[in-house]
Amino acid sequence: MARVLASKMGFTSLRRTQARTFRVRIVTADADLEFGCEVKCKGRDLFDLVCRTLGLRETWFFGLQYTIKDTMAWLKMDKRVLDQDVPKEEPLVLNFLAKFYPENAEEELVQDITQHLFFLQVKKKILEEEVYCPPEASVLLASYAVQAKYGDYHPNVHKPGFLAQEELLPKRVINLYQMTAEMWEERITVCYAEHRGRTRDEAEIEYLKIAQDLEMYGVNYFFIRNKKGTDLLLGVDALGLHIYDPDNKLTPKISFPWNEIRNISYSDREFAIKPLDKKADVFKFNSSKLRVNKLLCIGNHDLFMRRRKVDSLEVQQMKAQAREEKARKQMERQRLDREKRLREEAERARDELERRLIQLQDEALMANEALLRSEETADLLAEKAQIAEEEAKLLAQKAAEAEQEIQRIKVTAIRSEEEKRLIEQKKLEAEMLALKMAEESERRAKEAEQLKQDLQEARESERRAKHKLLEITSKSAYPVRSLSPGSLPPDLPNLSFSTECLSFDFKDTDMKRLSMEIEKEKVEYMEKSKHLQEQLNELKTEIESLKLKERETHLDILHNENTERGTSKQSNFKKQTLQSAKSRVAFFEEL
Repeated sequence: MARVLASKMGFTSLRRTQARTFRVRIVTADADLEFGCEVKCKGRDLFDLVCRTLGLRETWFFGLQYTIKDTMAWLKMDKRVLDQDVPKEEPLVLNFLAKFYPENAEEELVQDITQHLFFLQVKKKILEEEVYCPPEASVLLASYAVQAKYGDYHPNVHKPGFLAQEELLPKRVINLYQMTAEMWEERITVCYAEHRGRTRDEAEIEYLKIAQDLEMYGVNYFFIRNKKGTDLLLGVDALGLHIYDPDNKLTPKISFPWNEIRNISYSDREFAIKPLDKKADVFKFNSSKLRVNKLLCIGNHDLFMRRRKVDSLEVQQMKAQAREEKARKQMERQRLDREKRLREEAERARDELERRLIQLQDEALMANEALLRSEETADLLAEKAQIAEEEAKLLAQKAAEAEQEIQRIKVTAIRSEEEKRLIEQKKLEAEMLALKMAEESERRAKEAEQLKQDLQEARESERRAKHKLLEITSKSAYPVRSLSPGSLPPDLPNLSFSTECLSFDFKDTDMKRLSMEIEKEKVEYMEKSKHLQEQLNELKTEIESLKLKERETHLDILHNENTERGTSKQSNFKKQTLQSAKSRVAFFEEL
């Protein structure tokens, strides 16, 4: 906790040594500041001192907030601090917070300290669930928060469990899935590793670029009632005024952009908005916090108009200094990256030389061992050569004995060859005799067959002779009936089929070009960065199977419905702006 003692512009020591001083504690997003100030000091004096202490020049976004009777209020700049409705206690505790939010954090936030304070405040609101954030976006935002705090990811340094003590996700998201802390850390680390090379400031601005597209980002809600007494919510942000159902803070029913508002008036508890369209009725409602509404409406409207004008000399100077500082940091970063790269190359070369040295040592050791094995092998070979010589002598002796045996076998073979020749001759004679006997048998069989045929023919001749003899002796004539062939039926007529060729003439159908315009406005950052959208979809797909449906909150259900319909913060706002002011007022009165 930082403690700063100030004694400028009417501020005295921290101790209350006189009755004309009092102590103030300023609570910022990352430090506490303590001052001693005079009773006469105004809110502007205290605010300027805090900004100088922090080195903050973009003061128009911030203010000093205090709590009184469970109600948040902002310190007025033109009145004395003690004359306002602040807590009557010492030290007086005031919160230094962003009162107004930019439309585009990357373009409007110039100083690093401004970006850092916004980053811490938005991160706190998301973790405390004051701003609804879907699970997949929560994981991605957490990875940028880790990059901002720890720098580049190094597996040897950032080992499993290094995020165990960090608060990175809303409790609603953790309770919505059946996932352990280790599983969440693993998914955050995967995204964290992809942010390598980003500085703290770059990681924080990427965080804000994603967060600024959340539906509840930068919106201050107030309970209001219309003429019919219907309870509604008024949302005030950098884009305009929005009317919500009390049960749905994500999707406004009606929106009034600042550029369509002609005037805002206040009387007692009544709040009136006059649109630019003079034919439209005045938009009126009642609010119990009219003073806070007025303060925020005027401040946001002034900033809206300021953004659309040429930057003041102070802002131009700040942007020029920021560009110079950014260029200087970029050059310094490039120099450090170059030195780091050279150091890494030198370390890799050293590691390679050490590896090569160890390899050569291993090779020398292996060569020495191989030499010893070679010497041992040579001794063994000498012994084997002597044994082989002795074996050769034995083999020569056995070869001589084998030669003698071969000669003896050859002589025996000659004798056996003569006997074999005689046997072959006898065999041949027997085969010739068998062949002759077979031929004789076949001839006799043919003769027997011929005799059978002759016998059969003789018997047939005898039978015919007997038959003829009987015909002659009987002398009886038998008329012979001649048969004439019957007339044939008329030939059947030949049936001929002819096939006709069918031809179909297909003409190309004129295809009408279908054009469907999908009015689906997406987040500006996600439109520019396709990788971000794919990353969010991938994260959502990975953890969707582990979701516990029964633990979904009302805002989770509303967000899912908006996602299925394809509506977003920007598309809904654009849709509202397309409606006429008159129709929006009429719709509000009918609620």
